[in-house]
Amino acid sequence: MTDFGRTVLPYGSFVRPGETRARVGVGVGAAVLDLTAAAGDIVPEHAALFAGGTLDALLGAGPDVWHDVRAALLAWAEEADASTLEPAADVDLVLPFTVADYVDFYASEHHATNVGRIFRPDGDALTPNWKHLPIGYHGRAGTVVPSGTPVRRPQGQARRPDGTIGFGPSERLDIEAEIGFIVGTPSRLGDPVPVEDFDRHVFGICVVNDWSARDIQAWEYVPLGPFLGKSFATSVSPWVVPLAALDGARVDPPARDPEPLPYLRDAEPWALDLELIVSINGTAVSRAPFAGMYWTGAQMLAHLTVNGASLRTGDLFASGTVSGPEPDQRGSLLEMSWNGTQPLELADGTSRAFLLDGDHVTIAATARLADGSRLALGEVHGEVTA
Repeated sequence: MTDFGRTVLPYGSFVRPGETRARVGVGVGAAVLDLTAAAGDIVPEHAALFAGGTLDALLGAGPDVWHDVRAALLAWAEEADASTLEPAADVDLVLPFTVADYVDFYASEHHATNVGRIFRPDGDALTPNWKHLPIGYHGRAGTVVPSGTPVRRPQGQARRPDGTIGFGPSERLDIEAEIGFIVGTPSRLGDPVPVEDFDRHVFGICVVNDWSARDIQAWEYVPLGPFLGKSFATSVSPWVVPLAALDGARVDPPARDPEPLPYLRDAEPWALDLELIVSINGTAVSRAPFAGMYWTGAQMLAHLTVNGASLRTGDLFASGTVSGPEPDQRGSLLEMSWNGTQPLELADGTSRAFLLDGDHVTIAATARLADGSRLALGEVHGEVTA
């Protein structure tokens, strides 16, 4: 269980042993506050938002209510009695909100460059459009699952090394370390959301593992992009960290060349100084820096809606694989093993190019504040089953 201290105060949903009713929880240290029960005392004017046991009502209530609830929780946390909390290890954390739509981006220049060098060694690493817009694809909301859900190895078509086409379980199962953004306030169909309205629509973030079947993906993606190689499972952390908790981690994004079109130009610094630590079977294999992402969450949201597409409460959009410039900062096994040619050595003496059945993957995130201190933001984990 992550120790969140008393300033992050992430939101989640949990179920007590022997019960079926979900409750809204707040992470306090390594414990949980039952906000469904305590809201009448802490935020009586907003208590009804937590009665349903999910974050759906809070997400849709808008930024003024988000601020009021967080302010009340911060004041409460300063003098909170530990007896009002219960250990997070004693409850089951469940998916905290209803996922409306899911979109995944491709926003790391280092990741996109590595992939280009792997698959187009004699051509340009980046596609001609990459530095002009945040590239993304529309995923499958119904297969977004909470941390801890077993991930069954997907089946599909793939092209074998001899050029023939076969069908069967993926032999190149991979992970992608990402950050997800959760939409609260919806928008009207036809009205783009400008970059400066990012924090009026996005409630918070979670940690994402966008599992990927690289052999299935490689065969299917031309000409319309990822499909079955991505849609079988996307795991999210059970805690949603509000954007307001990350004010101290905001930094300037990388310089962009060429300058983006006006609708993508930054009004505020929405890069976040986060680190994603990827572990396989207990061995840390990567520490990926989020601050270097070429496109920010605000720009992703602006591009997602620039054609007039509307937002719904519970929409989830993810950053795409987070990778840095160094080999130990890559956020996917495709890059870490350089498409299987440089297998990783794990602490148990085994090696991995891609995932085997029984492998357990954990992605944990932290934020670095301006004073150098760090905040824990939670983790997402999952085990591969046959």
